[in-house]
Amino acid sequence: MHHPAIAPLHTAVVLGGASGIGFAAAKAFAKAGMKVAIIDRTMEALEAAQVELAAIAGNDDLVLAAACDVTDRAGLEKTAAHVEKTLGKVHILMNNAGIQPGSSIFGDQANWDAVLSINLGGIINGTRIFGPAMLAHGEPGLIINTGSKQGITTPPGDPAYNVAKAGVKAFTEALQHELRNREGGRVEAALLVPGFVFTGLTARGCTEKPDGAWTAEETVAFMLERLEAGDFYILCPDGEVTREMDEKRIAWAAGDITQNRPPLSRWHKDWADKFKAWAEGKE
Repeated sequence: MHHPAIAPLHTAVVLGGASGIGFAAAKAFAKAGMKVAIIDRTMEALEAAQVELAAIAGNDDLVLAAACDVTDRAGLEKTAAHVEKTLGKVHILMNNAGIQPGSSIFGDQANWDAVLSINLGGIINGTRIFGPAMLAHGEPGLIINTGSKQGITTPPGDPAYNVAKAGVKAFTEALQHELRNREGGRVEAALLVPGFVFTGLTARGCTEKPDGAWTAEETVAFMLERLEAGDFYILCPDGEVTREMDEKRIAWAAGDITQNRPPLSRWHKDWADKFKAWAEGKE
């Protein structure tokens, strides 16, 4: 872990840090000797995670758990002040809070509101609330936002989630552009794009990890490897989909515009077989 922001006694903050990819990242940061703050919606979810992190850190004072809803800007501002007062200046911010209740174009409004406010709004809130202090302290910093392949290829089936994650991609690209053009700036951004990961969000009642899925820990290990390499787009493969296939799917999705094909042509009755043949190198 040679990214300059990941260093002993630096502070990492993980929003959505009580489980899944967020908790796996928090554990990795603690193993690197960092002070770690995990933020999630309820203390009930945070308590066990805090105990495990403290055991890794070997010191309760190096770990903080705080209950806060990422859609609550005032609450998140108070939480940010509490983190800085308790653990010191923040070097790593991982905006990872997310839900996936399912959605349809004319479906339940509550699902749309929740997904957009948490999966997109929470990342914007986290960045805008923690980011200014990270810029001000002048030390190396990193903001990692968790996106999704669904925000790039936008497959049918869950439009609210796709819209939110597409927004995360656009926001994080704009963030990195802003950061790299700040004179003397030492804070960077990265977009984590997980593959098929077995977490509480994706399990949907299953108790055993499917063979094709990665664990949250495997995903975080890949993330850290690619951060060290300097990647902005951290496009994760998994046991079912290779990097090569991801690249083909992304290129085809962009081609819907440049080739003036129907939207989501991978799933269109007149184009699905053409995509398959192209992806297999038969066209």
